[in-house]
Order: sequence, then C-alpha cells, then structure tokens
Amino acid sequence: MNAVLTKEWVKLMIETLWTLAIIFIGLLLATIIMYVVKKQDPKKDFSGILLRVKTWWGMFVVFFFATLFNPVVSLLSIMVLCFFALKEYFSMIKTRKSDRRLMLWCYLVIPFQFYWIYIGWYGMFIVFIPVYVFLFLPLPRIIRKGTSGFLRSVSITQWGLMLMVFGLSHLAYYQFASPEFGSNLVLFLIVLTQLNDVIHYLISLYIGKRRVVPSANPYITWEGFIGAMLVTTLISYFLYPYLTPFDLKFGILSGIIIGASGFLGSLTISVLKRDLLISDNKKFETLKGSYLNRIDSLTYTSPIFFHIIRYYFEFM
Repeated sequence: MNAVLTKEWVKLMIETLWTLAIIFIGLLLATIIMYVVKKQDPKKDFSGILLRVKTWWGMFVVFFFATLFNPVVSLLSIMVLCFFALKEYFSMIKTRKSDRRLMLWCYLVIPFQFYWIYIGWYGMFIVFIPVYVFLFLPLPRIIRKGTSGFLRSVSITQWGLMLMVFGLSHLAYYQFASPEFGSNLVLFLIVLTQLNDVIHYLISLYIGKRRVVPSANPYITWEGFIGAMLVTTLISYFLYPYLTPFDLKFGILSGIIIGASGFLGSLTISVLKRDLLISDNKKFETLKGSYLNRIDSLTYTSPIFFHIIRYYFEFM
C-alpha cells in the first residue's frame, strides 16, 4: 500500500515539475513579447498587462517553493498579500480618527483567519469573518465614538475584510484541505484567472466597443468578457488533465466558472475603487499599479472555485 502511494506521489510530483517548467518558459516568453510589443507600439497602454506579468513571476516563485517544499510558505505569503491588499483598500478611504481603531482591529483579524487554515479548522475558517467578525467588529466603533458615520465606517471595513481577507485566504486553504491536489489546484486557478484577465484586457484594448462600466474601467467590455471566457475554457480543457483530478465535464466547466467569476471580481473592484476615489483622480492614477489591480479577480475566483469543488468532490 505504501509503495503504491509513493509511486502515485512521485508521478504527481513529476507532472507538477513539468507543469512548472512549462509555466516558467511561458512566463519568460510572455515577458519578452510584452517588452518587444511595448517598444514597437509605445502609444498603446500596456501597463496593466506588464503589472500582471510581474505578478505572475511573484506567484510562480511562491508556489514553486510551496509546491515542492512546504505549504506553510504559501500560507505566510498569502497572509502578507492579504495585509497589503487590505492596507491599500483602506488607503482609498477618507477616514476620521474614530475609524482608525476599527481598521486596526481589521488588521488583527488576518492572523486569526490564517491560524484556522493552519490547524485545518474549516468550520471556524468559513464563519469567522462572515459571522463573528461581522457581529462583533462594530463594538470598537460604538464605544465612546457616537453614532455619526457609524454605518459607513462599519460597512466599508467589513467589505474590505470580506474581499481582501476572506476571499483571498481561500488560496491558502486549498493545500490544507487537499494536501495531494491542493497546490496544483491553486496553480491551475491562478494560471486561468490571470490569463483570463490578460485576454480580456487585450481584446478590450484592440476590438472592444461595448463597455460594461465606462465610468469605472474602460478595459472591461462585453467583447472582452465573451472572448476571454472562450479562451479560458479552451485553456482549461488542455490544462486540467495535468493539474487536476477532474473529469472532462468539470475540466471544461472550470474554465467557465473561473472566467465568469473573474469578470465579476474585476468589475466589482473597479466600481468599488471608482466610488471611493470619485473625487480624487490623482490618487486613482497612483493606485493603478496597486495590489488591488493585480488580485481583483482572485477575490472572487478563489472562494467560488473552492466551494464548488468542495461541494462536488470528496478529496476537498
């Protein structure tokens, strides 16, 4: 029995190494191509894609070590990512002195959320922020701070926690929920999510005409959405046999799920940023290269994909 498990593990690791090698070559080619295209056509705005490519390199390094050595590396990296994403989200908000204590409590929530992941306590992980933090976080704002601006302060901070911490923290739980397939599933999810974003961006940049929310993001178009969905589903079809234990039906469905939820994530974060920075265009321009622009889709694809897998498959 142990010999069979060892052979399966070795086979899985070889497949993972081949996949990582292919992704490395793909990233290298993408980086070279982007810099060549940018040099040949300097009038086009490729800043969004270049930021995505840089993010891919960072994620590749993190998950390379996490996959081959220890999932705790991935957990700590994603915890740091959540911290910076939440910090940038709060930086967009016009705060008063009474709000800052509430934000401090939000930062303290992050290590607790990741501790539940580390010990594998799924029940607490899934209800901690949506239930307990939701109910008790308003208390520091209520005590000796009055009622003025209460609803705005509490709702904004809770939105930030749900997206930047609860949503993204699912990336770390894959490997603890399924030690055998978790790291590959995260790799599969991130590759498809980031490719979906780039394809959407390119299609919208060159042939996109029907903008979904022109006031928030001119690079989100219906042509980009449909084109990215089709390409992402096609890539999922070719990639799922190497990174997932799915059958053909769910391998194709995965591309549709990630494409649709990634679109919703980009759309939501774009509108959210524009609403918070509607009177501060200078800060809006500064935040174009922020973490939020790089991981906006993952705030949606990570939890949605995770819970669909957990519902239909026993290995999660």
